[in-house]
Amino acid sequence: MRDRSRVEETIQAMQRAGPDALQVISDFDMTLSRFAHNGKRCPTTHNILDNDLLINDACKKMIRQLLNTYYPIEIDATRTVEEKLPHMVEWWTSVHELLIQQKIRRDLLAQAVKQSSAMLREGYKVFFDRLQEQQVPLLIFSAGLGDILEEVIRQNHVFHPNVHVISNYMDFDQSGVLRAFKGQLIHTFNKREGALLHAAHFRELQERPNVLLLGDSLGDLTMADGVAHTQHALTIGFLNDQVEERKESFVNSYDIVLVKDETMDVPNAILNYITTAPAK
Repeated sequence: MRDRSRVEETIQAMQRAGPDALQVISDFDMTLSRFAHNGKRCPTTHNILDNDLLINDACKKMIRQLLNTYYPIEIDATRTVEEKLPHMVEWWTSVHELLIQQKIRRDLLAQAVKQSSAMLREGYKVFFDRLQEQQVPLLIFSAGLGDILEEVIRQNHVFHPNVHVISNYMDFDQSGVLRAFKGQLIHTFNKREGALLHAAHFRELQERPNVLLLGDSLGDLTMADGVAHTQHALTIGFLNDQVEERKESFVNSYDIVLVKDETMDVPNAILNYITTAPAK
């Protein structure tokens, strides 16, 4: 924590306002889902498609080459967001074009998720269930694939009615074959545009001026920009990769930084405190 006393004051103010004033905005890949398990990288929603059911070996190879080219740019601490933007658009657009060429079948997505090693962070059930019990909206903002993301949450039995997802969704034809992607492309660094574009989602939440925001990149910090009148915001950053190179920028940007933490322990503790009525 850069400023522990500010963090404590914010959490206490959020507790006084109670769960009715709270909304949670979170990234998905490597934030709600695990970055690694037992030393092995876990797949993102895009990586889950790396399955013989859905795409062929040539496509897998090209997607991997794109990852090896663009992921280092995404997490490069020496480049500005402006420098990264065109590269992110190139990366996502290229991957989506490759996926469309594969004529992916919608009816095989659930099976691909089941066969993957995707995992939500330890303590995820407590997190999702607590938000549902307290009727706190959870807005998941993802540059991943919405169809896959929803399936991961569904298979973990935590897709509660309070969960709303803004992401890249596949557009299937009448026979259930992928033919395009819907709407505006969402990538790591244009979530602010996405937030403003989906301001209707935020309008129904405007009675909730307190925001708990979870992310794993500096781009995620703009996810709450669609919230019109924020009173208190607390940001938690999961620093999963290239820790030494990125630590300073994370600590300067997020209120709380969790280094190589594969659990929801800290968000759960904060959430539990905020949603528990203060002792009289």
